[in-house]
Amino acid sequence: MSDQKTQKTVVVTGAARGIGEGIAQRLGKDGHHVVVADLGIQEEALHETVKSITDAGGTATAVIADVTDPDSVTNLVQTAAKVGDGLDAFVANAGIAQVEALLDYKLEDFNKILNVNVGGLFLSYQAAAKQFIAQGTKGKIIGAASIVAFRPFAYLGPYSATKWAVRGLTQAAAMEWAEYGITVNAYGPGIVGTAMWDLIDEKLAARNGQQKGEALAENAKSILLGRVSVPNDVAQLVSFLASPDSDYITGQTILVDGGIQFS
Repeated sequence: MSDQKTQKTVVVTGAARGIGEGIAQRLGKDGHHVVVADLGIQEEALHETVKSITDAGGTATAVIADVTDPDSVTNLVQTAAKVGDGLDAFVANAGIAQVEALLDYKLEDFNKILNVNVGGLFLSYQAAAKQFIAQGTKGKIIGAASIVAFRPFAYLGPYSATKWAVRGLTQAAAMEWAEYGITVNAYGPGIVGTAMWDLIDEKLAARNGQQKGEALAENAKSILLGRVSVPNDVAQLVSFLASPDSDYITGQTILVDGGIQFS
C-alpha cells in the first residue's frame, strides 16, 4: 500500500463514549476512515459513535474488541487494515479508572487496572507496529496517558502508576520503531467532564463527606484556563498527532489539561 492514499485509516479503542468517542468523531471530521472499537457490553454506544460520524459525512466501521486479549487486538488491526486498505494510525485510548485508598486496595483490582491500562496499551502498540512494518509503511501510534503520568493524585495511586508506565512504554517504543518510520506519542488529559471523572468525583466526595460535584470543583480550581475540559479539547491534540503536521514529533507525552501541570 502507499503512504499517499487519499483516505487514512485510524483505529480508536475505547471509542464508545467519553474521550474516545470525541477522538473518533474528530478524526472522522478530518476525513479519515475511523475504525471504532470497544467491548461488547458497549456495542450499542459503539454503533452510535459510528452513526454520529457517518451522519456528519464521515466514514466509520465498528469492531468489538477487548484490548486485554491478544487475539482480539490482532483481529482489530487486521480488520482495520482490510476495510481501510491498510492501517495508518492507531489511537490506544481504552482504559479504566479506580478510586481507592492504597491501604484498602485489593490485589485483584490492582492487577485488573494494570492489565487494561498497561497490558492493553502494550498489545495495541505492538499489533499496530507489526502491521505498519508488514505493510512497509510509516505509521502513527498514539496512546492515552494522563496528567497523573506527571503528578499522581491521592486515591488514584495504581491508576497513576499505569499512566507513568504509558509514558515509559511510549518512549521505549519511539526509540525502537523510529527506524521503521513509526512515531509513538501519548496525550495527557487533565480533568475532563466525562463518566470517568464523574466516578472519581463520586468516590472522592463520599470519602471526604462532600456533595456530588464538590470534589470535581475543588480539583478544577487548579486549572489556569478556568474550566474543566471537554473531550474535544483532547481530540484536537490527537487530530494533530495523527496528521502529517506532527511527523517530526515522537516519544512525547503531551499534556492537554488547561495548565494544571507543567511538563
